[in-house]
Amino acid sequence: MSGFPWGKWSKTAARSIADSNKRINIWEGSVRSGKTIASIVRFIHFVDSAPPDGLIFLIGKTERTIRRNIIDVIKTMFQSPKIVNYNRGLGILKIGKREIEVIGANDERAQEKIRGATVAGAYGDEITLWPESFFRMLLSRMSVEGAMFFGTTNPDSPYHWLKTDFLDRQHELDLARFHFTIEDNLNLARGFVEALKKEYTGLWYQRFILGLWVLAEGVVYDMFDESRHVVDVQALLKQREKQQFRNYFVGVDYGTNNPCTFGLYGYDKGLPVYLVKEHYYDSAKTNKQKTDSQHADDFDQFVKGVPNLVNIYVDPSALSFISELRHRGYRVTGANNDVLDGIRFVGNLLSNGQLFIDKSCKNIVKEFAAYVWDAKAQAKGEDKPIKANDHCLDQLRYGTFTHFFRQHPMILKGLNYR
Repeated sequence: MSGFPWGKWSKTAARSIADSNKRINIWEGSVRSGKTIASIVRFIHFVDSAPPDGLIFLIGKTERTIRRNIIDVIKTMFQSPKIVNYNRGLGILKIGKREIEVIGANDERAQEKIRGATVAGAYGDEITLWPESFFRMLLSRMSVEGAMFFGTTNPDSPYHWLKTDFLDRQHELDLARFHFTIEDNLNLARGFVEALKKEYTGLWYQRFILGLWVLAEGVVYDMFDESRHVVDVQALLKQREKQQFRNYFVGVDYGTNNPCTFGLYGYDKGLPVYLVKEHYYDSAKTNKQKTDSQHADDFDQFVKGVPNLVNIYVDPSALSFISELRHRGYRVTGANNDVLDGIRFVGNLLSNGQLFIDKSCKNIVKEFAAYVWDAKAQAKGEDKPIKANDHCLDQLRYGTFTHFFRQHPMILKGLNYR
């Protein structure tokens, strides 16, 4: 491997490159374990000698994630546009003389992108995030003699289709499976490894550090500790000889039949962040629905006197309420509503001591104890919280995840690091 400047290689990584000669080859395990680098090296070897007839695909959840996770890594390996060139407009990556089509597989319609194709080879990033129909369609198109698939994934539910129908049937299929742990990356500083281990708890620790395919069960935010995370914000500010935070933003989960909730968050230069106060209106309890305008009146009162309100993050489906707030002169952003990534982000904030709740926010504290994983969805291989007792937690996720993720992407190392 001297041709690739990627430091030391573990025995697991070296073996995976040497032994990935099956029709299906999958690298799975913890974050930062080196599995993506090893799989890319093997894929580049394959491209160099792939069957001349048939297409080669590079596939991920979206074009953006493919570019970040795979294409940018390949460019760094070769550092020459003459060897590696990506035409984003055409969606074509060229390695040497071979053209590779870049495809996003983010929903069931993605299979139409490869229907009818004759495929000589493919590389897949984050396979568990793909629709099952797309993966099966891809395999059915790999009809060229010598066609091979190479792909990576972090662990998911033990009932996920990739595990039950493929990985668990390794010896029945023409499939090679390579399991990586964080200890397989010999290039990580010991201090970083230990810090990463501390940043994950519960489900996420088992999956992303230990590399286990385990169930998401019980309370979603099992790291929440009322004695640790619920504080007296005013007393804290007074102790610091301050009257207010430097910056504020608001998270909003808008509802008409369901509760409508606002959360006001304060912070200084960055994390930690504090939920200062909450608004909670439940039309089912009052027997009176409010209009957009009436909810906006409540919002006016909620933020009255708040200095430096930098942004408002609203459930992106609440278009009419977003329009009403903008009409009143507020800066409003449709929130990032990626549920699992948002849950992981909030969970890490709690684990790292970077998120605190004022003692006055009784509704959100109740929801932390009642927000649980859906056991029926788990039986289908899906991680999904039960849609109940979640309105305050939704606005928490909308606000903190959307506002801080761009500034602190390291909190979600499972997304950005291989």
